[in-house]
Amino acid sequence: MRLAPLAVLGFLALSPAAAAQEDVGSTSSSGLHGGSMATLLSKGYEIKAAVANGTRYIVFMQKDQSAYACEFVTLTKSRCGSIN
Repeated sequence: MRLAPLAVLGFLALSPAAAAQEDVGSTSSSGLHGGSMATLLSKGYEIKAAVANGTRYIVFMQKDQSAYACEFVTLTKSRCGSIN
């Protein structure tokens, strides 16, 4: 059963839709420009799922038809990218 979340992450990583990203006010200098989890929460996005990925967590958020995957970089920083 632990393979199911990893399979979802693998699918999302290889999906062409994972490359599409919307800027929601990121202050990160990384390649992802989806913003932070705090920004998405303030815009009304809801946490739908969370999975462990090694030492980090991936959190999936959704609002209407828009969805994001957020990775915790540190305890207080996250980076997010659109997955649809």
